[in-house]
Amino acid sequence: MDNPIRTLIESRISANYYDTRRDVPEALIEELVRLATRAPSAFNFQNWKFIAVRSAEAKQRLKTVAFGQQKVVDAPVTFIICGTLAAHERLPEVLRPSVEAGILDRSVFDGWVTMAARSHSDNPTLQRDEAIRSASLAAMTLMLAAEGMGLSSGSMSGFDPAGVAREFQLAETEIPVILVTVGYPAPGNWPQKPRLPLRDVLEFA
Repeated sequence: MDNPIRTLIESRISANYYDTRRDVPEALIEELVRLATRAPSAFNFQNWKFIAVRSAEAKQRLKTVAFGQQKVVDAPVTFIICGTLAAHERLPEVLRPSVEAGILDRSVFDGWVTMAARSHSDNPTLQRDEAIRSASLAAMTLMLAAEGMGLSSGSMSGFDPAGVAREFQLAETEIPVILVTVGYPAPGNWPQKPRLPLRDVLEFA
C-alpha cells in the first residue's frame, strides 16, 4: 500500500542548488507557511514567526549574515524561522478560538493558562527551549510541505543570529532559529545521504 508521507520523507533532499529561472509565487509561499503552522507546540503556543526573504536587496543582506552562502540568493525564497519568547503572555488570546470552536472547555483553558504562566514566567531558559522546539517543528513541517508541492528545500544553521536580528529588525522576543531555502532544484544536488543503522540510534525500554 502506497504511503505518501513515507515517500516524501524518503525522497526529501537538502538542496544547495536552485533553478534561478523559476520563481515561487506569493500564494505558494503563503500556503507553505499555513501548513507549517499546523506543527505542534506546547499548550498550542504557536510561538513562531516566518520571514520570507524574496527581494534581491533582502537576499543580499541575508547572504552577508549567512557567511556568504550563495543559495540564499539563488533560492526563490529563504524563510527565516523564528521562535518567540514569553509565549505564555499571549496564550489566552491564542487559545480563545479553540474555546469558541468547542474544542477546549473553559476549565481546560483556565488550567493551561495557569500552568503555562507558572512554568514559563521568570524562566528564560524554558522560554528559549520552547521557542527553539516550536520553530524547529514548524521548519520540518514546512520542508515536508515543500516536498509535497514538488519543491526542494534546505535547512541552514550557518548564520549569525545577531546579524539576522539586526538586518531584519527582529524584536528582542524573536529568536532566529533556522533558515530554510525553498525552490525548484537545479542539477548538482546530492541525493539523500545514508543514515545510521537503527541499531545505533534506537533503544527499547
